[in-house]
Amino acid sequence: MYEPIRTKSVHTMAGTTPSDFPHRSREEELDIQLAGHLAALLAVTDEIRALAPSADLDAAAERLAGQVARLRGGSPVRSWEAAAVQEPHLVALHQRAHALAGRALVVAASRADTAAAILAAEQMDAHASAAEPRELATH
Repeated sequence: MYEPIRTKSVHTMAGTTPSDFPHRSREEELDIQLAGHLAALLAVTDEIRALAPSADLDAAAERLAGQVARLRGGSPVRSWEAAAVQEPHLVALHQRAHALAGRALVVAASRADTAAAILAAEQMDAHASAAEPRELATH
Protein backbone atom coordinates (compact mmCIF):
# COMPACT_ATOMS: atom_id res chain seq x y z
CA MET A 1 0.00 0.00 0.00
CA TYR A 2 2.80 2.43 0.91
CA GLU A 3 6.09 2.66 -0.90
CA PRO A 4 9.15 2.37 1.37
CA ILE A 5 11.37 5.43 1.77
CA ARG A 6 14.45 4.98 -0.39
CA THR A 7 16.36 8.16 0.30
CA LYS A 8 18.23 9.33 3.36
CA SER A 9 16.48 11.66 5.74
CA VAL A 10 17.24 15.34 5.33
CA HIS A 11 17.89 15.35 9.08
CA THR A 12 20.84 12.98 8.74
CA MET A 13 24.15 14.76 8.43
CA ALA A 14 26.43 13.52 5.67
CA GLY A 15 29.15 11.18 6.86
CA THR A 16 27.89 10.73 10.41
CA THR A 17 26.30 7.85 12.18
CA PRO A 18 24.01 8.01 15.21
CA SER A 19 26.84 6.69 17.39
CA ASP A 20 28.99 9.75 16.53
CA PHE A 21 26.94 11.90 18.91
CA PRO A 22 26.96 11.53 22.68
CA HIS A 23 23.56 10.47 23.96
CA ARG A 24 22.35 10.40 27.52
CA SER A 25 20.21 7.67 28.95
CA ARG A 26 16.76 8.43 30.31
CA GLU A 27 18.15 7.98 33.82
CA GLU A 28 20.88 10.58 33.18
CA GLU A 29 18.32 13.03 31.79
CA LEU A 30 16.11 12.57 34.84
CA ASP A 31 19.10 13.10 37.14
CA ILE A 32 19.85 16.38 35.38
CA GLN A 33 16.21 17.51 35.63
CA LEU A 34 15.92 16.53 39.29
CA ALA A 35 19.18 18.28 40.18
CA GLY A 36 17.97 21.42 38.41
CA HIS A 37 14.61 21.46 40.20
CA LEU A 38 16.23 20.83 43.58
CA ALA A 39 18.87 23.52 42.94
CA ALA A 40 16.14 26.02 42.05
CA LEU A 41 14.22 25.02 45.20
CA LEU A 42 17.42 25.49 47.21
CA ALA A 43 17.89 28.99 45.78
CA VAL A 44 14.33 29.99 46.71
CA THR A 45 14.73 28.39 50.15
CA ASP A 46 17.92 30.41 50.71
CA GLU A 47 16.07 33.58 49.74
CA ILE A 48 13.21 32.78 52.13
CA ARG A 49 15.74 32.00 54.88
CA ALA A 50 17.33 35.41 54.38
CA LEU A 51 13.94 37.12 54.72
CA ALA A 52 12.51 34.96 57.51
CA PRO A 53 15.19 32.88 59.28
CA SER A 54 14.05 29.53 60.62
CA ALA A 55 15.75 26.40 61.94
CA ASP A 56 13.40 24.29 59.80
CA LEU A 57 14.43 26.18 56.67
CA ASP A 58 18.10 25.82 57.62
CA ALA A 59 17.70 22.04 57.93
CA ALA A 60 15.75 21.85 54.66
CA ALA A 61 18.40 23.88 52.85
CA GLU A 62 21.16 21.56 54.07
CA ARG A 63 19.21 18.49 52.97
CA LEU A 64 18.51 20.07 49.57
CA ALA A 65 22.18 20.97 49.16
CA GLY A 66 23.11 17.36 49.97
CA GLN A 67 20.73 15.98 47.35
CA VAL A 68 21.96 18.44 44.70
CA ALA A 69 25.57 17.55 45.50
CA ARG A 70 24.74 13.83 45.23
CA LEU A 71 23.08 14.27 41.84
CA ARG A 72 25.58 16.71 40.36
CA GLY A 73 28.73 15.41 41.98
CA GLY A 74 29.66 18.78 43.46
CA SER A 75 28.40 21.36 45.89
CA PRO A 76 25.64 23.69 44.65
CA VAL A 77 25.89 27.43 44.26
CA ARG A 78 24.25 29.17 47.21
CA SER A 79 22.67 32.62 47.41
CA TRP A 80 22.75 34.62 50.62
CA GLU A 81 21.43 37.99 49.46
CA ALA A 82 18.00 39.12 50.58
CA ALA A 83 15.63 41.59 49.05
CA ALA A 84 13.63 44.04 51.14
CA VAL A 85 11.24 42.19 53.44
CA GLN A 86 7.73 42.43 52.06
CA GLU A 87 4.89 40.10 53.01
CA PRO A 88 3.54 39.67 49.43
CA HIS A 89 7.08 38.93 48.23
CA LEU A 90 7.51 36.26 50.91
CA VAL A 91 4.19 34.66 49.97
CA ALA A 92 5.25 34.61 46.31
CA LEU A 93 8.53 32.93 47.26
CA HIS A 94 6.66 30.24 49.19
CA GLN A 95 4.37 29.71 46.19
CA ARG A 96 7.38 29.37 43.89
CA ALA A 97 9.05 26.95 46.33
CA HIS A 98 5.84 24.88 46.50
CA ALA A 99 5.70 24.66 42.69
CA LEU A 100 9.40 23.74 42.41
CA ALA A 101 9.01 21.06 45.07
CA GLY A 102 6.08 19.64 43.10
CA ARG A 103 8.18 19.45 39.93
CA ALA A 104 11.01 17.81 41.83
CA LEU A 105 8.57 15.30 43.30
CA VAL A 106 7.33 14.30 39.84
CA VAL A 107 10.85 13.77 38.51
CA ALA A 108 12.01 11.97 41.67
CA ALA A 109 9.04 9.62 41.39
CA SER A 110 9.86 9.01 37.71
CA ARG A 111 13.39 7.95 38.54
CA ALA A 112 12.34 6.08 41.72
CA ASP A 113 14.57 8.23 43.95
CA THR A 114 12.90 7.72 47.32
CA ALA A 115 15.13 10.12 49.27
CA ALA A 116 14.57 12.99 46.85
CA ALA A 117 10.84 12.24 46.59
CA ILE A 118 10.40 12.32 50.38
CA LEU A 119 12.37 15.57 50.62
CA ALA A 120 10.33 17.17 47.82
CA ALA A 121 7.03 16.07 49.40
CA GLU A 122 8.11 17.48 52.77
CA GLN A 123 9.01 20.77 51.11
CA MET A 124 5.64 20.91 49.36
CA ASP A 125 3.92 20.49 52.73
CA ALA A 126 6.17 23.05 54.41
CA HIS A 127 5.52 25.71 51.78
CA ALA A 128 1.83 24.96 51.21
CA SER A 129 0.52 26.74 54.29
CA ALA A 130 3.01 29.59 53.99
CA ALA A 131 2.06 30.08 50.32
CA GLU A 132 -1.52 31.03 51.18
CA PRO A 133 -1.93 34.81 51.24
CA ARG A 134 -2.96 36.09 54.64
CA GLU A 135 -6.08 38.22 54.94
CA LEU A 136 -5.62 41.70 56.28
CA ALA A 137 -7.22 42.33 59.63
CA THR A 138 -9.90 45.00 59.54
CA HIS A 139 -10.93 46.72 62.74
